[in-house]
Amino acid sequence: MNENGQAWFEDHGEDTDEFEVDKFDITVTPNDFNVMTLNGFVETGAVRIPAFQRNYVWDLRRASKLIESLILGLPVPQLFLYEQERNKYLVIDGQQRLMSIYYFFKQRFPRKERRGELRSIFDHEGRIPDRVLHDDDYFQPFNLRLHDNNRNYESKFKDLNYSTLGSYKAQFDLRPIRNIVVRQNMPSGDDSSIYEIFSRLNTGGISLKPQEIRTSMYHSGFYNLLYDINTNPSWRRILGLQEPDIHMRDIEFLLRGFAILIDGKNYSPSMIKFLNQFSLKCKNYNEQENHYCRELFESFLRSCSKLPENAFKSGNNRFNVTLYEAVFAACCEIAYEQRTTVDGEIQAERIRDLEKDADFVEASREGTTQTANMKKRLDRARELVGSLSIGVASR
Repeated sequence: MNENGQAWFEDHGEDTDEFEVDKFDITVTPNDFNVMTLNGFVETGAVRIPAFQRNYVWDLRRASKLIESLILGLPVPQLFLYEQERNKYLVIDGQQRLMSIYYFFKQRFPRKERRGELRSIFDHEGRIPDRVLHDDDYFQPFNLRLHDNNRNYESKFKDLNYSTLGSYKAQFDLRPIRNIVVRQNMPSGDDSSIYEIFSRLNTGGISLKPQEIRTSMYHSGFYNLLYDINTNPSWRRILGLQEPDIHMRDIEFLLRGFAILIDGKNYSPSMIKFLNQFSLKCKNYNEQENHYCRELFESFLRSCSKLPENAFKSGNNRFNVTLYEAVFAACCEIAYEQRTTVDGEIQAERIRDLEKDADFVEASREGTTQTANMKKRLDRARELVGSLSIGVASR
């Protein structure tokens, strides 16, 4: 959404793709891990909080009630973990409970205003380093806050922390919590079922976009590249959006451009599946390959420098992703084949000719992610916009 609450891009249907759920072979296994084991999972990085999960949002009072429930043996909701590989899990449901346990063991509670920054640190390092845990700018002491005006008694655990639990410490450490571990057996290699699993577990919550899930499933050096170039002022100018999109659609558009340029000849629906497979492939890119992709994209941006700000926007002033990805792929494909960059200027009138071209318009209206329509848009972009001249060879 833009500052007026309106969509800033043309939605071309990726989110409408349907999964054939009967094609999945999934194993669901219940496990009763005790609290100390779960804390160890987080501490060692065996369990990760995927990027599509929101930040930690509980306040100290709510987290304290969970800890009290665990000490007393009261029922608490089960956790759902997705097993990516042996001893490597993503939290599908239960982040707030799991992180409350982790913070209680650490005897530190995150300050509300620093949680976004803490999340970035946790994602980057897989844990909260001691230097940050003991920084009072980020954390306050985690002493159980169990004062409640609705209670007619005072909890005996009030103001205690993990080190002062006394005889209750072992009771807390060994308290089991039911965990439902989900593993995708088939199809192998893409973890695509996590979209459907998360959606069905969270039908009462906010609807997540595929890129919000994808960005944590396939984190890599290539994705770090996408995050970096997403802040490039020239790219923000093309998008017409000053700040990064909260649902990562701008990252998705960058990904689509590269995917179609590099693997477009192998494209088949759905777009979700295609981008997942490409993201998985990019996990194997080395530093040299990622560096080349950066150079190529930056040379493309230079070729767009004299275009008007609305060059890739439709008549309703929304960013047109099918127009952008077709132009990007057509302009860069020869350079990519020869491992060079691009040179020259893209002419605005050629982009407008492509946008108004009858065949291109027809291939962009319905079934935009069908193979024939994808091919037709690329063919028209090659003919009407063409490839750019070759720049310097990549080092």
